[in-house]
Amino acid sequence: MRLFYAIFLPENVRRALEEAQEKVPRYKGWKEVPPHQLHLTLLFLGERPEGDLEDLIPLGHRLGRKVPPFTASLRGTGYFPNEGAPRVWFAKAEGEGFSLLARGLREGVKEILGEAALEAEGERAFKPHITLARRKAPAPRVPPLVFGLTWPVSEFALVRSELKPRGPVYTILEKFPLRGEHGREQEEGLRERAEDH
Repeated sequence: MRLFYAIFLPENVRRALEEAQEKVPRYKGWKEVPPHQLHLTLLFLGERPEGDLEDLIPLGHRLGRKVPPFTASLRGTGYFPNEGAPRVWFAKAEGEGFSLLARGLREGVKEILGEAALEAEGERAFKPHITLARRKAPAPRVPPLVFGLTWPVSEFALVRSELKPRGPVYTILEKFPLRGEHGREQEEGLRERAEDH
């Protein structure tokens, strides 16, 4: 199973990104990501045996209990790589929860499945982004766009990706609500101690 953890986007953000994608000249080498598949990858796991789900699903729920919901924003567009011929055109995302989730998933997978389970992700530093299009042939750069959009993030998901001739098909295997209960428990404990004194 080809697996990854991701955050999917609300309708208004997806619509804004779909409008941005219309600026990509299809006939000049860029291939857009279908709007319903737009997402932010937290951790790419690559091919994993189905038995790993027994560990990967509980890991997602544990992390969801620790990380509270947060507000995310889209600022503008960029390229990977930034210099030379770009391979990917993306929207930059910001939000304190992205790095918390990505780091927690990476550490959790390493702990329960070992370092080898992270080989597909590689050593790249995590940069929250939403891929808008991939370059399939020589193509011009799309002029920079600025969004200034915000949205609430309240869950993430474990996703299966099946590679088909017409493109990948995504299936959400499990959703993980963000509760931040651990943080709330700590705050309540501190408040109770303060009231006792």
